[in-house]
Amino acid sequence: MERTKKMTLLAPFLLCFFIQMTSCSTDYISQKTQNLMKSHPLIDGHNDLALQLRRLYRNKLSKINLRTINTTRTNLHKLKTGHVGAQFWSAYVLCGAQDKDAVRLALEQIDVIKRMCNEYEELEFVTSSQGIQNTTKIACLIGLEGGHIIDSSLAALRMFYDLGARYMTLTHTCNTPWAQTSGGGPHKVYQETKGLTEFGKEVVKEMNRIGMIIDLSHTSFNTSREVLAISQAPVIFSHSAAYALCGIERNVPNDILIKIKENNGMVMVNFHTAFIACGKTANISTLADHFNYIKKIIGPEYIGFGGDYDGVTGFPEGLEDVSKYPLLVEELLRRGWQDFEIKAILRENFLRVFSKVEQVSDKVVPLLLNIKYVQEGKSVFFCIIFCVLCIVIKEFPKMYF
Repeated sequence: MERTKKMTLLAPFLLCFFIQMTSCSTDYISQKTQNLMKSHPLIDGHNDLALQLRRLYRNKLSKINLRTINTTRTNLHKLKTGHVGAQFWSAYVLCGAQDKDAVRLALEQIDVIKRMCNEYEELEFVTSSQGIQNTTKIACLIGLEGGHIIDSSLAALRMFYDLGARYMTLTHTCNTPWAQTSGGGPHKVYQETKGLTEFGKEVVKEMNRIGMIIDLSHTSFNTSREVLAISQAPVIFSHSAAYALCGIERNVPNDILIKIKENNGMVMVNFHTAFIACGKTANISTLADHFNYIKKIIGPEYIGFGGDYDGVTGFPEGLEDVSKYPLLVEELLRRGWQDFEIKAILRENFLRVFSKVEQVSDKVVPLLLNIKYVQEGKSVFFCIIFCVLCIVIKEFPKMYF
């Protein structure tokens, strides 16, 4: 009886102590998150703000203030609050423009991205992994969303690279003549395309050669597997999630996750409710489950962030806009993620991938060499001499200038 009375008297003090300890723990994790994200600003693989600028404002930047715009999930103040250090802006073109004016529309989207990045002092347009590391601003990069943008032209691909595009998603929700989409959607074109065609393989090789990152989000499983079998450079999924947790074809199944690890690439996890919860309601924990799952299958070295903000409508509760990234990092820390793992997924993994893509580009045989000529056994000696000359010419400026 006496013991019960003592416990009753102690109960309020124990409750207060528990609440205080919980508060301290929460404050500690929050502060730790801020410190990690300040030292390792996040790199995000996919944002569709440029699409909304076209849809809502016809790309007329003079009509809006990107620092405070509230009709989108992205603005500059929110990016700063979210500790975003580099953002891939999507140059997206509807599948309906395929075989029509897709190239022109893509150029217009690249134009608005570059104008946006040049007009705001908080942003800096960059085109290399070193550029991301050197800037103290939010690095702007361009990703082409949908292979139909190049109109089956390697020359167009090269020109988009020269304009600053540093990845291309091989398909969107439509097949191209050379690559198969993951399916779904109203676009029933090029139904005969299965996986990657011979020209599709040339696209992959050319992207390796020029140093453009291959993005497999939106592609079919067969397309992804065939690309992974031939690409000399790491590839990415710029905005996809784990198929095992949400079994839709936009996500990545286990066998392809393992191939991504072998390729030294990465999956940048999508935040869209339809991809992480198959259309059901979701919260921060739901998304963290995908990070945990991919980590369990292939490790933290192959994971990143691919928010897909302003490209879709449904997001987990608590992750409604780009200012909320720290809340996801806090959840991962609560689940036992180590500091080095957080630093890897925030920034280091993507920098590794991008840097390796650049290195592969430097080593690939120049375009002028006709590989077929060698394969047919004709003038092998001439081809060897030609290769040596190419190397000498490439190194000559470094030696003497």
